[in-house]
Amino acid sequence: MQPTIQRNNCAQLISELENIGWEKVVSVNADFQSFQIKFVDLKQRQHVMQIKLHSQHPRQAPTIIVDLPVKFDIVWTASSTLLDVFNQFVHNVDLYQDLWNNLNELDRKTWILEPDNPTFSATNRRIAISANASIQITVDPKHPSSLPDIKFLGSNQATNPLRENMTSNLHLWDENEGLLHNLSSLLEVTFPSPSNSKKEDFSADCGICYSYRLGMEIPEEVCNDSRCAQPFHQTCLIEWLRGLPSYRQSFQTIFGECPYCSTPITVKMSIRK
Repeated sequence: MQPTIQRNNCAQLISELENIGWEKVVSVNADFQSFQIKFVDLKQRQHVMQIKLHSQHPRQAPTIIVDLPVKFDIVWTASSTLLDVFNQFVHNVDLYQDLWNNLNELDRKTWILEPDNPTFSATNRRIAISANASIQITVDPKHPSSLPDIKFLGSNQATNPLRENMTSNLHLWDENEGLLHNLSSLLEVTFPSPSNSKKEDFSADCGICYSYRLGMEIPEEVCNDSRCAQPFHQTCLIEWLRGLPSYRQSFQTIFGECPYCSTPITVKMSIRK
């Protein structure tokens, strides 16, 4: 690039950053080709957008990296500016305020077992209910007040009553209320809170490998005998059961005995793509 053209481009980019506001600029790399720009929403959550200019800028759109629950596709023309991109980013952040407000309430008032440090793009939460039961919810980011997808994790003895409550109470779901209120009413539970309990009470280690995390796995398979209720990683339990003389498998289900109390136990293997 010729020096005069390069100086003109830098001057144009500086002008565009000034239009956005220097207080919103987190970083600019040395060659003025990459930027980080922040936006603070009404709840004081900081959202950062990374911009990498195309070598044919401004004829070609820049590469954008953001932390949003839905893919962010910018509208770009040869006359577009960084301010145009920033405004599109702000518009998208505003779209998900209800989602984050609901999830933040869950994060503050319940024990979230997964993910450890939720990002803005994470629409799932695994919420502790008891030492033997939890739920995994996945929220629709565009309709955060609607009934989320709910998966019950734990022993049948602990989760069957929750399933029955959900079936009986579906009519109680009120989209004018928050997720926490609705989940409590739906399942007829009071979720353990960080104000009156410890996370360790709901994150027991695997009874085979004696650790909580195994790669991306946490102990989700639980012995159905309430006197035992020992949790296991699915991988650990499958390997253990396959080593037993009584090992039996039917399609994707493995049958055997609990390593601790010998109660019959089954594991439905995940089908990995």
